[in-house]
Amino acid sequence: MHELGIVFYIIRDVKKVAEEHKVEHVSTVVMNIGEVSTIIPDYLTDCWRWAADKEDLLRGCELKVNTVPAVTYCEDCGKEFPTVQHGKICPHCGSEHTYLLRGNEVEIKEIQV
Repeated sequence: MHELGIVFYIIRDVKKVAEEHKVEHVSTVVMNIGEVSTIIPDYLTDCWRWAADKEDLLRGCELKVNTVPAVTYCEDCGKEFPTVQHGKICPHCGSEHTYLLRGNEVEIKEIQV
């Protein structure tokens, strides 16, 4: 389960931003997590609760996760399609000349105080 390691990085980054802005308590952290990022949101929030409550700055802080749908682009026909539903093969033209546009994100979107 790599979610715990990711939580430690999130906490490190939130603490750094809080220190830069002289924030004493963070109430909510909002994350954008891509649909194909390999992160399981429920595991992430479970790890968050355990780790965040050990930090005064984050005690009781909620982690909200927005799932970013995975979208793939076809270089041959120029169309976008849902990655999870169709994989690497374009459903419009059958091409394999495709690449992931979005859906692999792991980013802090908001820090609410």
